[in-house]
This record gives sequence, C-alpha cells and structure tokens, in this order.
Amino acid sequence: RASTVLSRYGVILAFVLVVVAFSIARPATFPTWTNAREILANAAPQMIIALGLTVVLVMQDFDLSVGAMASLAGGAAVAEMAAHGMAWQLAILLAVGLGILAGIAKGYLIAVLRGNSFIMTLAMGTILTGVEFAFTKDVTIFQGVPAAYVKIGSNSILGINNEVWFALAVAILLWVLLDATEAGRFMYAIGGNQEAARLSGIRVRTLRVIGFVIVSLTAALVGILITSGGGGTYTPSFGTYLLLPAYAGAFLGAACFRPGEFNIPGTVVGVALLATISTGLTFLNLQTYLINLV
Repeated sequence: RASTVLSRYGVILAFVLVVVAFSIARPATFPTWTNAREILANAAPQMIIALGLTVVLVMQDFDLSVGAMASLAGGAAVAEMAAHGMAWQLAILLAVGLGILAGIAKGYLIAVLRGNSFIMTLAMGTILTGVEFAFTKDVTIFQGVPAAYVKIGSNSILGINNEVWFALAVAILLWVLLDATEAGRFMYAIGGNQEAARLSGIRVRTLRVIGFVIVSLTAALVGILITSGGGGTYTPSFGTYLLLPAYAGAFLGAACFRPGEFNIPGTVVGVALLATISTGLTFLNLQTYLINLV
C-alpha cells in the first residue's frame, strides 16, 4: 500500500517538501501570495503547451514544433498589426488559423502518410520558423500594436494574471476531453495499442490529426499570450525555450496520479513543481548556471 501511494502521489509529496524547504530558507519572501501569483504567471505558458502535448503523448505521438508554432503565431499577429495595421481581432484569428493549418499538416504527414512524429515535427518546426521570418523579416518588433491586444496577456482578474486563467481554462477543457468523453477514451486506447484500436473500429487517423491540431492551437495561444503580455513586443524565435520545460512537465506528470500514464492533472502538478523549484532557486540568489544544473 505504501509503495502504491508513493508511486501515485510521490510527486505531490515532493512538491510539498520543496515548498516547505524554500519557505524555511526564505520565510519573508517565498511563502507569500505575491510570490505564488508570480510562480503561476511564469508557469502559465509552459503549462498551456504541456497540456496540449499531453493530448498527443497519450496517443504515443510527439510534437517537437510547438516552440516554433508559438513564435510563428505571436510573430505573425504582431507583424501584421504593426506593419499593416491589421485589427487585433483579425490578428488573433490569423494566429489561430495558422495553428489549425499546422496541426492538420502535421497530422496528415504522421497519421495518414505514417511519417515518424519525431522527424516530421522536427522538420515542421524548421518550416514554421521559415514562415515566421517571412511574416516578421526576422527583426524585433516593439511598437505599433493596439493596446487592446496588449491587455489580453497583461491584465489581471481578481489579482491573478490573465495567462493563469487561460491555463486553467485549457486544463479544464482538456481534462474533460481526455477523462470524460468517448473521444478521450479512444485516445488512450490508441496509445495503448494503435492497431488494436483500429481493428476495434476507432477512427485512429482522425483522432491523431485532432490531437496535433489541439497541440498546435495551444502553442498558438501561448504565442499570443507571450507577445501581448510582453507589451506587444516580438523577438524572433522567442518560443524556442518553451519546448523542453513543457516536455519535462508532461513527463513528470506521468509519474503522478496514474503512474506511467500521461494525464492532465499530473501535467499541471509537474509544470507547477518545476516552476516552483526554479523560482525558489532564484530566491536563494544562486547563479544562473547553478539553477540550470539543478
């Protein structure tokens, strides 16, 4: 019984121990509501992408292009508003549309043409970066964006940054999809045995394509939130740093609640734990290289 409890809730126990340890080390600054809000805000982009990745990981697929997708979506939206005066609503639709098209393309290459998800999404990441630079000319953009767009990622509700609320909404929607719908059960079946799922009448190709569309949409959302939350600024390939932390959170989450099985609640805990550790190490005034080593 003890081993079963530890395997399911060991990550949560580690989370509690981390919070306690940093609270003891920095009692005046770490265990505060202000710091908790900052941790949540900093973790929100990685969490949204990790949640999208969880959907494809459930089906034993991978997507290495999510960082490039976030950069493309945010860059295209900002570039069109700044250079051509596009309305912010249309710029968001452009970013979302690019996410849908990229997801369909990846899904077709992998699910229909049976390409390897590692190779295809790695290649797609390079293609998306090329499209990004076609929109932005590979230059930093820091003006010309409407204030209404900036408010999307920078405003707060009840003292909590909007990005956190978006992350919460995505978590709830994808949790319902995977745990409370027939499609979600089919996705888990595909991950368990794709051929058996196909022979059982499950529309494997369609669901895998949907999975890649979902992860691309979450990446596009992150691109919008980062560029709007940063005051309407864009830096080329800003989404590169999102990939590994998102995967780390998703895989750490697979050791929580349902060991060995990717799940939405576990992903939320995994990303939050990593964000808490990173913030706590920063509070200890460690040098950057030491934080990365830890």
